[in-house]
Amino acid sequence: MKEMSCAFTGHRPYKFPWGYDESDKQCTALKVAMDAEIEKLITEGITSFFSGMAEGVDQWAALSVLTKRKSNLAIKLNCILPWKGQADGWSQASQRRYQEILRQADTVTYVGQDYQKDCLLKRNRHLVDSAAVLLAVYNGEWRGGTAATVRYAQKAGRKIILIEPITLKITYL
Repeated sequence: MKEMSCAFTGHRPYKFPWGYDESDKQCTALKVAMDAEIEKLITEGITSFFSGMAEGVDQWAALSVLTKRKSNLAIKLNCILPWKGQADGWSQASQRRYQEILRQADTVTYVGQDYQKDCLLKRNRHLVDSAAVLLAVYNGEWRGGTAATVRYAQKAGRKIILIEPITLKITYL
């Protein structure tokens, strides 16, 4: 039921001023803003969520969904991964978090078995094609996967929620 679903997209930690420091107050504030938007979506009837499981926004959103699922069993987390080795080059801590989220996911889908030049693009399009709403943490830059995913969602006529990561301004498209 696509109309009851939301996909996530957003920047990886290196794009943020705080980098990988999740204890930074700006990072904490962004996670709170994301969590509040996810909660609003749930109250509007969204029960199925899709994460591409990249470091940063994708995983923060997935963790929020898993927390909310503890009190609402109708909530589902679906992970759509670009290829089987997505996390192979990450730190051990990042790989542990990734595997723990995947263990708790309701579904895990691989766009491809091996890395291909366009596997991230295919994953991002699969995310948008699977959902009625796209929740994007997006700094407005023209280039990059998040920008391309937002543009693809616009062309596909999806409802889009944009959270600017520094100001936390929320825009509904």
